[in-house]
Amino acid sequence: MTHVRQQHAIQVVAHRGASEDAPEHTLAAYRKAIEDGADALECDVRLTADGHLVCVHDRRVNRTSNGRGAVSALELADLATLDFGTWRSRPSRRGREEEPDWVVRPEDPQETAVLTLERLLELVADAGRRVELAIETKHPTRWAGQVEERLLLLLKRFGLDAPATAADSPVRIMSFSARSLHRVRAASPALPAVYLMQFVSPRLRDGRLPAGVRIAGPSIRIVRNHPGYIERLKQAGHRVHVWTVNEPEDVDLCLDLGVDAIITNRPLAVLRQLGR
Repeated sequence: MTHVRQQHAIQVVAHRGASEDAPEHTLAAYRKAIEDGADALECDVRLTADGHLVCVHDRRVNRTSNGRGAVSALELADLATLDFGTWRSRPSRRGREEEPDWVVRPEDPQETAVLTLERLLELVADAGRRVELAIETKHPTRWAGQVEERLLLLLKRFGLDAPATAADSPVRIMSFSARSLHRVRAASPALPAVYLMQFVSPRLRDGRLPAGVRIAGPSIRIVRNHPGYIERLKQAGHRVHVWTVNEPEDVDLCLDLGVDAIITNRPLAVLRQLGR
């Protein structure tokens, strides 16, 4: 189904880049997402032992690289020796590949090396069009508070820490931690904040969000099981950004409910479904 009427009303956000077509959180995945026409890029950030923000989802690098260990215990130089691009084609213990081959197979090793947030910000700045960035702070972490501090310092270097209004900001901060969002908003009140949810907290069922937060980030499971909750969020004046939306019927559901952003591993497929 093609929803041409709503094609400009909903934002398509590439989850960890075009992560169905290229290794997640790599330059290859984000370049592909920009080429595909994604309106925004989503990334997770963690702090290395020597204070660099890197785009890695898991606490440990075991799943997404050929190395082992916790991101917080490794320095950037250690991470730079790892390959974050071949993990999905490694043979499993049963002798079969765990996942299909990648559609994108970069020849440049830098395309699948560890990606710093600084490098991703440079990529977005050079995109040639407005590409927004949704940055998720991961918790819990041994660097409580320092992640947000380093993040705001880096955004300040790029002139992104203090937008005139939230609507003007090409960057938004996301987290499952209300405390993390509070730290960010205390330092930079105009930066948009997204409160991510795996389930609906009983105290927030009426559509409220943590103080100062105006964007809800429910999972697609919440949307499927509790469409009335999405309506309450909208009635409360909140925007709704849903993760991770990959199936056509889920895209249709999000459109029917009037959500504001779809976060997906398949940005090109979703854009085509929207008639874009």
